[in-house]
Amino acid sequence: MAFKTDSSDREAMSEINVTPLVDVMLVLLVVFIVTAPLLTQAVRVDLPKTEKTDPTPDEHVATVAIDAQGAITLNDQPQQPQTLEAQLRSLLQADPELIVQFQADEAVSYGRVAEAMAMTHRAGITKLAFITRE
Repeated sequence: MAFKTDSSDREAMSEINVTPLVDVMLVLLVVFIVTAPLLTQAVRVDLPKTEKTDPTPDEHVATVAIDAQGAITLNDQPQQPQTLEAQLRSLLQADPELIVQFQADEAVSYGRVAEAMAMTHRAGITKLAFITRE
């Protein structure tokens, strides 16, 4: 802090108080030091390439297909959305190792597929698979 030693009020004070400036700069430096490693941290994963796998056996599989219009079929039998959950629950009771495979058309909305997946989850089925083309 700069103080005047003489009693004259006519002279201008020519010294700048740098203490607040240094405090602000030190705080900014600490913030930068703490956040810089977080900005550059990234997880790089090289995924392995695999060959085509064998399909799952047909004895524990149910297929839910959704066409471009949003119609749902279970094992090639048309289903109403209200009855799909009950049908899946009965299939799960008959086969506790049931795997549900989803076939969804490219043009179907994501919401329709999400509804079918939610019904599958509510039915108690935890093993899901998605069928895609190569």
